[in-house]
Amino acid sequence: MAKELKDLTKRSENYSQWYNELVVKADLAEQSAVRGCMVIKPYGYAIWEKMQRQLDTMFKETGHVNAYFPLLIPKSFLSREADHVEGFAKECAVVTHYRLKNAEDGSGVVVDPEARLDEELIIRPTSETIIWNTYKNWIQSYRDLPILCNQWANVFRWEMRTRMFLRTAEFLWQEGHTAHATKEEAMEEAVKMLNVYADFAEKYMAVPVIKGVKTANERFAGALDTFTIEAMMQDGKALQAGTSHFLGQNFAKAFDVQFINKENKLEYVWATSWGVSTRLMGALIMTHSDDNGLVLPPHLAPLQVVIIPIYKNAEQLAAVSERVKSIVDGLKKRGISVKFDDADNKRPGFKFADYELKGVPVRLAIGARDLENNTVEIMRRDTLEKHSQSLDGIEDYVANLLEDIQNNIYAKALSYRDSHIRVANSYDEFKQYIEEGGFVLAHWDGTTETEVRVKEETKATIRCIPLDGDTTPGTCIFTGKPSARRVIFARNY
Repeated sequence: MAKELKDLTKRSENYSQWYNELVVKADLAEQSAVRGCMVIKPYGYAIWEKMQRQLDTMFKETGHVNAYFPLLIPKSFLSREADHVEGFAKECAVVTHYRLKNAEDGSGVVVDPEARLDEELIIRPTSETIIWNTYKNWIQSYRDLPILCNQWANVFRWEMRTRMFLRTAEFLWQEGHTAHATKEEAMEEAVKMLNVYADFAEKYMAVPVIKGVKTANERFAGALDTFTIEAMMQDGKALQAGTSHFLGQNFAKAFDVQFINKENKLEYVWATSWGVSTRLMGALIMTHSDDNGLVLPPHLAPLQVVIIPIYKNAEQLAAVSERVKSIVDGLKKRGISVKFDDADNKRPGFKFADYELKGVPVRLAIGARDLENNTVEIMRRDTLEKHSQSLDGIEDYVANLLEDIQNNIYAKALSYRDSHIRVANSYDEFKQYIEEGGFVLAHWDGTTETEVRVKEETKATIRCIPLDGDTTPGTCIFTGKPSARRVIFARNY
């Protein structure tokens, strides 16, 4: 067993520490010299690239195109939509000067006080304002609509308490920004993209999610409605995995974006925005991984299969290498990423532990005796089960095994999630369930005051009002007032 695995804290001992250590030990990311920011390492970025590639395909299949907008936003733009600026004001990083100069005492560089900007620039916390200022130039008539733009970018939100992937000052994401002629089209777009996110989470990340609507207290700053997908981590906490916002005409009015409709009348444009970020990496880690390291769903694993030779001399290695060549070619033809690790500077035991730590879904080990028996040892990362398999037809067997692992990882996460959803009918019951972890379905009277009080007393927030589920009315667990339906409470990241 490699030293890295021996040193990995167990989830049952300290879940937060287990997560932080795993991110570093599995070579996903590390802290940077910039406070609150991380370095995403090549292996971690390879996972993000696979996420990005698949999401980008799904966006384009629904008619969206990519564009890019400036990183810096004039401060005055953020002042135009009151709720929006209030929501982000405390998180903004501000550029005030445009030049440095050498200090007169030779100690280094200093900000040139004479190079102050006439108007400060904000490093984008999100791009609604700069994009809607741009859309004003693009839209004159209903014939110019809809605009279905997405951008892959970085954003910056000044976070005081950070955790790699889950909450960092700078993070990577995509943000879709669409413009529509009618309210109905915009609402349809917001729900459509929520469903795209849910499909991606479940089919590729193997993470079951609940689709719902945020309360007024939890919705995006400047939105009329925020739709969300909520996932449950192995410690029972919720993680908001993606959001899609119906913005109404708020930003169109703030930036005076009007169009001539089919009746030849001027009307403000209807808008949506939607996004997911590198926070999905955190969701992937915390939903599936175990005390041995990462567990990656095959659909997103950078390396799906590793083949490790077992040999005593150069002659045995040559024989194994010759046989493995056709296996590697066969797997690649099936679109499977595979590596034959014949490096001689690490022992097989170290390689086993290292690939286990990094969550490679399937490991094949093959030596001289295996060649004689026409077999190979297979280990699947999700269950850690090992068995011997014939080399005949091994490529198809591995391809089917990867799909089985993908499905099993999802089924395991779904079973865990569903077994940790409980119904509370009293406040005492509610508090007990919240302490034990998981999602709690409970009645709420619909007021922000009650929502805030419950959060203050239990640290639980309303994650969403589910789009599907029980709509039976009842009484609020906190106030006893009438409640339209149950909502989902949980502690969250």
